[in-house]
Amino acid sequence: MGVHGLPLMGCGDWNDGMNLVGHEGRGESVWLAWFLIQNLQQFAGLARSRGDRTMVDLCVQQAAVLQENIEKNAWDGAWYRRAYFDDGTPLGSVTNDECQIDSISQSWSILSSAGDPLRARQAMAALDKYLIRRDAQLIQLLNPPFDRSVLEPGYIKGYVPGVRENGGQYTHAAIWAAMAFAQMGDKVRAWELFDMLNPVHHGSSAESIARYKVESYVMCADIYGATPHIGRGGWTWYTGAAGWMYRLTIETLLGLSLEVDHLHIKPCIPADWKSYKVHYRYRDTMYHITVHGMSTSSVQVVRITLDGTELPQDRIPLMDDRREHTADVYLD
Repeated sequence: MGVHGLPLMGCGDWNDGMNLVGHEGRGESVWLAWFLIQNLQQFAGLARSRGDRTMVDLCVQQAAVLQENIEKNAWDGAWYRRAYFDDGTPLGSVTNDECQIDSISQSWSILSSAGDPLRARQAMAALDKYLIRRDAQLIQLLNPPFDRSVLEPGYIKGYVPGVRENGGQYTHAAIWAAMAFAQMGDKVRAWELFDMLNPVHHGSSAESIARYKVESYVMCADIYGATPHIGRGGWTWYTGAAGWMYRLTIETLLGLSLEVDHLHIKPCIPADWKSYKVHYRYRDTMYHITVHGMSTSSVQVVRITLDGTELPQDRIPLMDDRREHTADVYLD
């Protein structure tokens, strides 16, 4: 940990292009603090399931310390900062000429479930205002891009402003933003971002294909946000982005999460969907799941039947018996 009580960044955290922020060993990462909190929470749950009370207490206590340090030292007034350089200069702050706001510090304040509720919502509103480019149908990683300021974050500054991580859309982070809006219960915004992320929508006309220039049936790593290449895709067949897009679609939006040998259902679906069906394969067994009863305000599961029998819980038990099963999930 550094002087602000945040994890040391070293030569890059998730964004390896910021390889000079903490290369002297003192720079700190705000995003990594959110990420570490979530990992500590998950390990606390694992330790709790194993009866390891000492580990539970350690993880919970350390997560609480990190949470306090973030709120004390990383809030910038309207959003969360991204990092601190080795010399203590903030990054992702309104005081910076470039990279005043970075997407992942905002989205992970929600995804970690650790951000102050009011601040986290304010941070996501700032992400919406400064990083979602509806005119170009892209979601920037940071803004403004690095170019001529005295900040030297690393090789990210070698990219043309608005290209790749340097102020373009980096799809990993864009998907995290969509996930965060969904976790907030903002179904409209979550699906709006999903539509922006869907590569099909970048190849729906001759004009868009000429602009996008890459395959419109696979995920790309990035989309350019700089003239004259605004809307151009880069580095396709990108498995990392594809994996996160799959999780956004199946887990976050359709709401199916595997929990050991149970399927938990918590959808985030547009209000005009009356029902939807998922054919889910559990090992060698198929489950045909229909979700009924969309609502404009609630996605609370009120009843589940499996093969005609009502279940006593809000999740579907999974058995690999190689038979066909039919489940109906009712929402209110």
